[in-house]
Amino acid sequence: MFHTSYTVEGTWRLLKRHRWSWQQATRRTIERDDDAIEVWKKETWPRVRPPRRSAGPGSSSRTKPGSR
Repeated sequence: MFHTSYTVEGTWRLLKRHRWSWQQATRRTIERDDDAIEVWKKETWPRVRPPRRSAGPGSSSRTKPGSR
């Protein structure tokens, strides 16, 4: 809406400035089905998660190794 973006650190500072904090549920919901969650993790998640990158040679340099 305002074309402004914040980093995680900037968001945290903004929350602290206004004396706000992140909130976490104090307990689990009654509707939670742990068995269904385990089935989803084993059957569905492996199909939808992105594949890992291959462990090939890499470099931390931004330039190409053969460009010198």
